[in-house]
Amino acid sequence: QVQLVESGGGLVQPGGSLRLSCAASGFTLDYYAIGWFRQAPGKEREGVSCISSSDGNTYYLDSVKGRFTISRDNAKNTVYLQMNSLKPEDTAVYYCAAVPWVCTVVAGQLDYEMDYWGKGTLVTVSS
Repeated sequence: QVQLVESGGGLVQPGGSLRLSCAASGFTLDYYAIGWFRQAPGKEREGVSCISSSDGNTYYLDSVKGRFTISRDNAKNTVYLQMNSLKPEDTAVYYCAAVPWVCTVVAGQLDYEMDYWGKGTLVTVSS
């Protein structure tokens, strides 16, 4: 059974850090690009970051550049999103998703057409 499971969310104060994990089962991540998306209450889902399979190219939403870092450990079949200097506006449910080979960016935004999705993990940034 193909599955993506996110973990690592929680409550953190502004300026704090969290590391999200996206663990895959039922398939190998070696051949997939992995994207992180988020959806805040009352807002549309947006693509936050993505890492391609073959060349490791990355994409970041402008508002998280310099604060978030995506990485992958194919041996562990896991992708990570390190989030530093968190802001209240980063509060959202974060989802990981997989698509074969490369991230697709259209008009500067990460494409939503992914093959597999996780169920999400909640990140709350609040004092």
